Amino acid sequence: MNQQLAGFAPTPTAARMENHGRTMLKVAMASGQDLFARTGSMVAYEGFVQYEPNPPAVRQIASQWVTGEGTPIMKCSGDGLLYLADYGADVVVINLNNDSLSVNGTNLLAFDAHLQWGVEKVKGMAKFAGQGLWNVEISGTGWVALTSRGTPIVVDCGRGEDETYVDPDALVAWSPNLKVKGKRSFKASSLVGRGSGEAYQMAFSGQGIVVVQPSEDSTDRLRIRH
Repeated sequence: MNQQLAGFAPTPTAARMENHGRTMLKVAMASGQDLFARTGSMVAYEGFVQYEPNPPAVRQIASQWVTGEGTPIMKCSGDGLLYLADYGADVVVINLNNDSLSVNGTNLLAFDAHLQWGVEKVKGMAKFAGQGLWNVEISGTGWVALTSRGTPIVVDCGRGEDETYVDPDALVAWSPNLKVKGKRSFKASSLVGRGSGEAYQMAFSGQGIVVVQPSEDSTDRLRIRH
């Protein structure tokens, strides 16, 4: 039996964050290298790892979060190996190098605690989303892990002059330097989005990437905020 299960055993650590299979994240924890992770995402750990749910630094930033975009976050610290997952969703690991990323809060799994982050209103979307569309912007040098409902596609918006259009409920993340605007289409309402009588898309242009999952999020990102 041990031989049959050998292929699923932990692999040698090669980086701070890496995939263990398609739907699990492995994080190499070390003293002084704290991690912020989605509350409840821990599935296993080795060594000595402590958890602090909703730490003060997170509460201060999360107070800016508008209803529907909030993501409960815990602080992880210690030494060992930490395994995280989110109900079988695909895990995407990104190593930022003095770069930034705008992430849908529901797709944020974990990130290095030393990275700069905050809740930002997406420019150009207020008239489509009531008081606006909010995302988590992360910047600096370090590791970020995202989740995707299925294998995502990463679109390079700098390859041509045409805009890239995305269903907001399928949007995972994008480069914050991209120009974003909303588009409303009645004719496409039966083909794009949930067919609520009016279809909305987000249009991206400029140099950067857009990460799109093949499944719509369970929350409607363009409902009116209060």
